[in-house]
Amino acid sequence: MFWVLFLLVAWGAAAFSCIRLCLVAARTGLLPDASDDDARDLGAGHELTLYETAFLAGGPHRVIDLALVTMHLRRRLLLAHTGWATVVDPEGRDEVERTVIRAIGPQGQSPIPPVRAAAAAADSVRALADRLVAAGLARPVGAGSDVAAAVRGVRGAALLVVAMAAVVLLVPGQDHGPGGPVVALLAWFGLPLALTLGCLAIARIEVHPYSSWASPAGQRLLAANEVPPGHDVLSALAVRGVSAVDDPALRSALGGGSSGPAGHDR
Repeated sequence: MFWVLFLLVAWGAAAFSCIRLCLVAARTGLLPDASDDDARDLGAGHELTLYETAFLAGGPHRVIDLALVTMHLRRRLLLAHTGWATVVDPEGRDEVERTVIRAIGPQGQSPIPPVRAAAAAADSVRALADRLVAAGLARPVGAGSDVAAAVRGVRGAALLVVAMAAVVLLVPGQDHGPGGPVVALLAWFGLPLALTLGCLAIARIEVHPYSSWASPAGQRLLAANEVPPGHDVLSALAVRGVSAVDDPALRSALGGGSSGPAGHDR
């Protein structure tokens, strides 16, 4: 009856991981409920700004990338392909732009990655996130990563169930129960495996993509405001990210470049 210990391990892992996924999804509001209908009604009459679109599509860092490119295209900021930003006009047109200028610092030059990180964590971006969460269009910060971790846990539990079943079959001299080893594998380990696979299938339908910043209502609003190919660069950047930028030098700048201040490229 030593095989029962392996069965208990399989059941414990399957039950724990599935319950954890359900709790995380419910806590972070990723499962559709009545409040999602209210958010959908709110979003139906709401036209997203570019900053809101960028946040829902890519999170705080996408918002800062949008601000950087906006300022660059309007000659208020120089983004060099080396990955440095240089302030040309120190007067930001909105709070996000002023946040970027403050993140660059008093010297007026800075590598883009630390600017992006500092500005993405600033109060102006946090306030934008809070407004979207309150409107039911965005998920709470970290919700997507929490669910992704829970999904990985369920996948790991499914693999563990298979491993435990394999051990039961391979360890010699064990009593596998009525019907022999094949029946034991299907009857005793099939249920926890079915539980984990079923939980993964439901998660795929209900809460995928796991890392998205938008709630289900926000995702519908994003889909309704989808930017067609060839549209202006700012809208494309907000929706699809840096990969939508046609200028290779600008893409290189946003991806981070080599060391050395931007002024060395002039």
